[in-house]
Formats: sequence, C-alpha cells, structure tokens
Amino acid sequence: MGMKIIDLRSDTVTLPTDEMRRAMYEAEVGDDVHREDPTVNRIEELAAEVMGKEAALFTTSGTMSNLLGVLTNTRPGDEIIVGSEAHILWYEVGGASALGGVIIRTVPNDEDGRLAPADVEKTIRAENIHFPKSTLLCLENTHNRCGGAVLTRKYTEEISGLAHQRGLLVHLDGARIFNAAVALGIPAKELAAPVDTVNFCLSKGLSAPVGSLFCGTKEMMERARKWRKMLGGGMRQVGVIAAAGIVAIEKMVDRLVEDHANARQLAEGLAQIPGFSVRPEKVQSNIVNFEFPASVSDFVTKIGERGVKFLYRGGRSVRAVTNRMVGSEDVEEALSRIARLAKEAG
Repeated sequence: MGMKIIDLRSDTVTLPTDEMRRAMYEAEVGDDVHREDPTVNRIEELAAEVMGKEAALFTTSGTMSNLLGVLTNTRPGDEIIVGSEAHILWYEVGGASALGGVIIRTVPNDEDGRLAPADVEKTIRAENIHFPKSTLLCLENTHNRCGGAVLTRKYTEEISGLAHQRGLLVHLDGARIFNAAVALGIPAKELAAPVDTVNFCLSKGLSAPVGSLFCGTKEMMERARKWRKMLGGGMRQVGVIAAAGIVAIEKMVDRLVEDHANARQLAEGLAQIPGFSVRPEKVQSNIVNFEFPASVSDFVTKIGERGVKFLYRGGRSVRAVTNRMVGSEDVEEALSRIARLAKEAG
C-alpha cells in the first residue's frame, strides 16, 4: 500500500505534461483529410524543419510511419534490406510484406546497431531476371534491440552513400532520433541529412500521448498521404493531439539528457549487484539491456510485485527504458529494491 510504482518498461508510458494538456484543450482544429487543420499543418512544417526535409506527414504511430517508408519507396515484389534486429522486422507484424508486398532481407546488426558496409554490398541484388529488385535500405537510430545504440552522422553518410551508389533509397526509423542527437550533441537534421525518408515518434521520450512524423520530399509525402488514407490513417480534427506534439518538439528534446544520465546510473548500479550482467559503458541513450542472476527466478514478475516494472526479453534478458516519469531518486529506489530481492534469493 502506497508503494511508488517505478515503470521502466518503456518511454511510451510517459504521460502528457500540463502544458501539452492545455495545448490540446486550446488547439485550433479542422478537417485534416482536407488539409484544413491548422495545428496539424503547423506540426508538419515544424517536423520538416527539424529534420531538414521538404515536407512531413502526421501519422498515428511509428509503425505506420515505417510502413509508409516502405510503401512510398518500393513497389510490390521489390526487396528491402533491414538489420537482423530491426524494429521493422521484429515488432511491426510483418506489415512491409503483408501490405507492401516486399521481400525482407536481413543483414546482421552489430552490437552498436550498425550494418557492415561489406554485408550490405553483397546483399544488394544484381540485375537478373531471376531476382527481385533491391530498392530500399532501412536503418534505425537509436537502435531499440541493440540497447539504444546511436548511429553517427559519419556512419549514416557512409552506409547511405553505398546504398545510393547502388540505386537504393534509404529510410531511417528515427523513432528515438532526438535521443541520438542529444547523445551526440548535434541537431537531429544532421543525422537525417543522408537519408531519403525519416520518421520520429512523439509518444516515446518526448512524452506526447500520440503520434509520429514521416518526413521526406514533397513528392514522397504526397504519395505517403494517399497510402495513409488507404490504411485508415486519414484523420479529422486531429489538431487536438498534434498540439501536444508541437510542445513535445519545442520543449521536450533538451531534457532527454536527464534520461540518458539516469540510464547510465541504472546500469552502473546494476553492475554493483552480484549476479547481474550489464555493460554500463555501452549505454548511449535511455535503454539498458541486462541479465539477471539465475538464482532470481521469475525476476520480472517478482520485482514487479515490488513496484518496479521492466520488459522481459526472454531467457534472463531484461530491458529498462528511462523516461520523464522516472527521476534519479526513483532509479536509486529501484536499485535498492532489486538489491534486496537479489539478497533474499541468495
């Protein structure tokens, strides 16, 4: 009774700020299918500006934006290249294949989320009547399954240059691109500059309740707008949620440094608890992957009963994601509860 819940499952658990709620209440709205919602028009202009692209499209989710990245850059029967640990491959219900009609071919991600240029090079199909056409390379920054790893501007330029030389377009799943930008100390548009399309989420570290922005050329966004309508994503007075997204972009980026510091604090604390396996030096943003000791069976369930929530990844592997709802003092309390559980388990 009265025990504080410390939720580290994801940064999607963040609640809108008071400023976001006021903005939603006061939002000027219109029918966005007819492009008459001024608040949506504003967030799309803002998103294009911060990503350094010609235009942007407001969507319901990062999954929809990634799907649009495939649909607008390919044709059915094409082949796309993604990392073996890519969010598109693992967590988007196979939409690229089911709805886009494309073949997904994988290249191994290294532990830092990168694809080796040599692996990409040999995976791109040669022109041959027997082969599907390789048309799109998909990257991810930060990289979810690789522990929030950050792709640098230099690497993104290198791998995108290779793809472009071979006639492929490049889509960047930038769900947490602002985390990458903050970690590197550069504007997000620099990380997006080498790619053709990019998306970012409002409802993760930026704390807005709903939404994603898909960005690229004006011509690509026109195609994407029609695909969005086909997918059921044409929305009406959607400025009531876009308003929170504007606050997110303008006010919530700089504070991500706090989440990164808290993630490192968590990793360093876990490393001091006997039996826990974690590499604090690999924590680059707000995601911490770790393994719990074999002696603490059903760790996620047992620590959940003590008010600390993590995401179970299978085996002994766990993910923690720091976020606006969890402060430094909460991380210390979580570590204290974990240490007590580990001690009781022997």
